[in-house]
Amino acid sequence: MASGQSTQLNWSASLRVVHPSSVSSKGLQGDKILLPQSALEQLLSASTTSSTAPSTSHTFTAFDRFNPYSLDARRDASQYQETYQQLPHPLMFQLVNQNNGNTVFAGIREFSAEEDEVALSQYLIDALGIQEEEILSPNEQDETVNDGIRITIKARQLPKGTYVRLRPLEAGYNPDDWKSLLERQLRASYTTLTKDSVFSVRGVKGEDFRFLVDKFQPEGNGICVVDTDIEVDIEPLNEEQAKETLRQIAAKSQGTSGTVVGGTIDIWKIVEGHVLGGDYVDYELPSWDKSRPLAIELTIHDDSEIDLFVSPRSNRHRALPRDDEHVFAEFSSPKDGVKSIIIYPTNSELQGAEALLISVHGFLLPGQEARSTPGRYTLSARVSESTTASVDPTAPLSPDDVQCKNCLQVVPKRTLMLHENFCLRNNIVCLQCKQVFQKKSTEWEDHWHCPTHPDAYGSSSISKAKHHYVQHTPHTCPSCGRSTPFTFPSLTELSLHRTTICPHKIILCQFCHLEVAQEGDPMDPSSEAETALSGLTAHERADGARTTDCHLCGAIVRLRDMAAHTTHHELDKATRAPPEICRDELCGRTIHGIGPRGQVNGGTRMGQGPGNDLGLCSLCYAPLYASTYDPEGKALRRRVERRYLTQLMTGCGKKWCLNEWCKTGRVNSGLETKGTSASAALPMVKPLLEEINDHSKVMHFCVDEASQRRRKTAEMLAAEGIWSVEWCIAAMEAEGGNLNKARAWLVDWAPLKVGR
Repeated sequence: MASGQSTQLNWSASLRVVHPSSVSSKGLQGDKILLPQSALEQLLSASTTSSTAPSTSHTFTAFDRFNPYSLDARRDASQYQETYQQLPHPLMFQLVNQNNGNTVFAGIREFSAEEDEVALSQYLIDALGIQEEEILSPNEQDETVNDGIRITIKARQLPKGTYVRLRPLEAGYNPDDWKSLLERQLRASYTTLTKDSVFSVRGVKGEDFRFLVDKFQPEGNGICVVDTDIEVDIEPLNEEQAKETLRQIAAKSQGTSGTVVGGTIDIWKIVEGHVLGGDYVDYELPSWDKSRPLAIELTIHDDSEIDLFVSPRSNRHRALPRDDEHVFAEFSSPKDGVKSIIIYPTNSELQGAEALLISVHGFLLPGQEARSTPGRYTLSARVSESTTASVDPTAPLSPDDVQCKNCLQVVPKRTLMLHENFCLRNNIVCLQCKQVFQKKSTEWEDHWHCPTHPDAYGSSSISKAKHHYVQHTPHTCPSCGRSTPFTFPSLTELSLHRTTICPHKIILCQFCHLEVAQEGDPMDPSSEAETALSGLTAHERADGARTTDCHLCGAIVRLRDMAAHTTHHELDKATRAPPEICRDELCGRTIHGIGPRGQVNGGTRMGQGPGNDLGLCSLCYAPLYASTYDPEGKALRRRVERRYLTQLMTGCGKKWCLNEWCKTGRVNSGLETKGTSASAALPMVKPLLEEINDHSKVMHFCVDEASQRRRKTAEMLAAEGIWSVEWCIAAMEAEGGNLNKARAWLVDWAPLKVGR
């Protein structure tokens, strides 16, 4: 079967739909289905194709009629008919609900369903209009003769899509909210799209963006979205929705909802804002002095509970910081209204960080009603001082001062009695944190310390409830909870899970360059060990298994091995010997030629070498070649002498020539002519003939314009001091005199000059 030919299968079956609560249906997303093993066998049988092997299928370069092996090969080729099985990729199906006529297209996940059953994702169940009560639950299958609901499944290959138009079902969708999510969702969960179907994209905050599939190119009822580039347009359903969307986006950008909109900040100015309980204000710090500690400081101007979260934006961290997904956090009650996070340059989390994502969060307990007035704050990012002045509590007191034993305050000796009488009657000191409170104040009544977290304390009921919620309340991972429930004893441990080993943690894949889930099994130690050793997530290990051609040597290499493969090229490049260049001072060629992939001496290895003892390239030696037997080289010396005399006495007549040993070249360069007669030229040529066998001495023959121009350009390139002149000449020869391409060639193949 020809490669790339569309294969249509003639297969259909009627199967019973499995209940969504069954084990086989769990984890199905997008348009994926599970079919029984018998369906695969039937599909293979339906795709069986017969083909007659060609008569030239034998591997002999020439047919020998007296060779029995050759005769058998030809006889088998003419009589044997090969039968093979091939399924189209990807497999696609059309699902039909005979009860209501609904139709939807789907892709296959695997053939692991029970016989006579099909497992559907929730998207497909909704598209087919199937009600959950119509499907038999696992407990009902043995108690009733009712067969539940059946659907018809037909094999159907769809064309590759090039364009799709989606319409949001609700107003207010900001493209920044769903653009990357949509790309990730389609790539991970969908093989097909069906016209007039509704699918949802899960947002970062757990919200669902619902879209109506409205139009395709090529036109039809469905398209394939695998291995194709699709242009996507997002358009409102109608004019009213478009106006409402613009109004909501404008209102959000102006902060009219009580919570300001964040943005980009820097270390030179302070940002003021306000946030309602339960809302987040997101900021981004794109640059800072990465050699010094950075202090991110939040000043709260009222009694609001406002938290500060920070996460680096890198290939390994893409999500905005939240209370259950952050790298750095400050949950504690503010001291003097100030919270701060100090990030040191040695912190490993900053490796590869492009920016810092900062979120200010108005804390709100579950079920608690938010205040109508937002909390006001000031946010700043600055370089942290390396040393801070502090008061030494052990410093001796002055002779006139004394310390109160109750509140530990330093007072003059003469007023100690009055102070102690008042202090003991009205004040009380917490023995753990040494804070002083009025005995009958609400702050003292609500003052608390956590027995398991010595540094955690506060003076309000809301701070105590907050600490209990953050540190002592079990929390379930919202991503893993959809398949395997992972519960953690505190919010900080949940955040650690979601920013490290959670399979649904979003990363920027270095191979497909998309924001995708890192995948993997957090309960598999071998998977974590492999991640630690290779530095690649489970998704990157799978995606990096794809192969590509090395742009240098043409070898087929896995994407994840390309860095190591390129390193080997760099090591080989550092030890390469420079190519031999033509001895002619104006020639821009190497002696042995350059191969198509930077091979030095490539021409000689292919039988195209100069084959001369003068150290000249083939083109420069060509006028001197003669087939006469000349073991002592006397005839060759005479030909060299004659060429020098011809150049000096008559010149080459080329307007581009710059050869100082040529009459024409001297005129073109504005030099005085010399050696225009035999008597004057012979004494000048004689020293050159004595140096004919010394390859360290250059020769002076006229060359063609292109070679001369390449030589001059190579010398200017070598003057930059990065590469030697031999490699520059080789690069100009390999790239036909193109300077930009020659620079790229040098980067790929030439070692740097010694000392750089």
